[in-house]
Amino acid sequence: MSFSLAGKSILIVEDNPVFRKAMRDMLYSLQAVTVVEADNGIAAINAMSKSSFDIVLCDYNLGVGKNGQQVLEEARHRNLIDYRCVFVLISAEQTTSAVLGVMDSKPDEYLTKPFNAQQLMSRLTRNFARKEFMASVDKALAAGDLSKAIQLCDALLLSGDKKMHLHLLKMRAELAISAGDFDKARQIYHEVLEHRELPWARLGLGVIDFQNNNIEQAIAGFQSLVADNPMLMECYDWLGKAYEALDQYSDVESVLQQALQLSPQSILRQKKLAEAADRNGNLETAEKAYKSVVKLGKHSVHRSCSDFAGLAKLYAKTNAADEALKTLEEMRKEYANHPEAELRASTVEADVYKTLGNDELSQKALLKAVDICGRLGNKAPRDLQLEVVKTCFLSDEHDKAEEILYDLIHAHIDDEQFLNDLRRMQSGIGMDNHSEILIQKTKQALIATNNKGVALYKQGKFSEALDLFEQAILTMPDNKTIIVNMLKIMIHDLKVNEFCEEKNQRIRALFIKAKQIGVDPHKLGILQMEYAKLRQSQAVKA
Repeated sequence: MSFSLAGKSILIVEDNPVFRKAMRDMLYSLQAVTVVEADNGIAAINAMSKSSFDIVLCDYNLGVGKNGQQVLEEARHRNLIDYRCVFVLISAEQTTSAVLGVMDSKPDEYLTKPFNAQQLMSRLTRNFARKEFMASVDKALAAGDLSKAIQLCDALLLSGDKKMHLHLLKMRAELAISAGDFDKARQIYHEVLEHRELPWARLGLGVIDFQNNNIEQAIAGFQSLVADNPMLMECYDWLGKAYEALDQYSDVESVLQQALQLSPQSILRQKKLAEAADRNGNLETAEKAYKSVVKLGKHSVHRSCSDFAGLAKLYAKTNAADEALKTLEEMRKEYANHPEAELRASTVEADVYKTLGNDELSQKALLKAVDICGRLGNKAPRDLQLEVVKTCFLSDEHDKAEEILYDLIHAHIDDEQFLNDLRRMQSGIGMDNHSEILIQKTKQALIATNNKGVALYKQGKFSEALDLFEQAILTMPDNKTIIVNMLKIMIHDLKVNEFCEEKNQRIRALFIKAKQIGVDPHKLGILQMEYAKLRQSQAVKA
């Protein structure tokens, strides 16, 4: 049966009324019935918030406001489009930076103007065929059922569809990585590379090396891949992550600059570059990147008050106090009645006024920051809490600094990257090893709690072990080790004891919490697979 647009709900996003009419007429000539129009990015987001669309045809350049890439990013971020929707980005520009900017956001399809009805229909037919073929796998993934997605993907591979075979292999390898089954993923990538030199397979091998902590080997693989495929933007991101894992921030900065020369509109890469350059002391590069972030963030779902604060802190470092205060004033306008923004502004102000010699205003700003930090508690980003601690130490408010520091260390004692950030901050203000005693004492307490809980678990005392970790989580709510151990115990409990909805809800809540605090996704994938298999076996019994 031939593909038809009849019955498909379609959204056109185009600021030019002439092109919009031309697209609408083209769609009607192809038997489309339900066509909705939006003349800017905000109107497009509003339309997707109210209705579900099968097809979105979105121009990249939408005039003032959001561009097409930002529309797609926000639609995905807010789950306004699902796995069944075909999102087509359209552009008249054909420069390398424009094309890479479009492709960077990974739309389902990319079309250059002008195009005709036959070209559009051909692209839509191809995408709907792929989506229909992969629907069962995508649906399982959307539901968070990794185990079922793998089973369905394996079944599709056995069907022997030659057109979809490579796509299925790529998907199957990515699912294996998500489940922590690196051997299976590596096997697939090697089999693919024996027949064809495909960049995504080489990238996958590098990702496996990275996840297995073979960082030097991952870097070598990523460097080789970038040299052979300089337009593969995803590889720059992984290479940057690998350098970051080795604290090689000059290399992180260099890689991000290469990527941004090719695709300058990526706000997330600009943020990374600003942070890396700032850390390296390359303030001119950092300032340029922060300004780009603030500009790009104006219409992006990835905008943040921390972008303004980063730029203001940079001005403070270069003794441009007026520019710093001006940037903070702009941030307050953009983020009115926003506690985190006010906390960031007050913290930077305390430093700026101290530099200016105005101790009264500095103290006033600091007290305000400490008060907001206390009210936000662990809802305040930890990097921001560290900034408050640093400012307190520099202002001789040691008691206030220690109070915040105590909670931070307890909450993130198993996060070595955070502990290194803390050590680096203290070294920067002449307080080397200041918190080492508290860090080591807290680590020992965590180890003791963990050992006791594991011992109870091995003795079959599941409820006692769980109670112990439940108590520990009250004092360390964002501790990854405790969350993972609780999940292991509860999943094992389901194996040997009664299956009930209350336990299910608690496990699901713990999985959500684990994702929020950044538990290793592959470690989490293994637990999710085990949990999914348990649920499937229970469903069969029922």
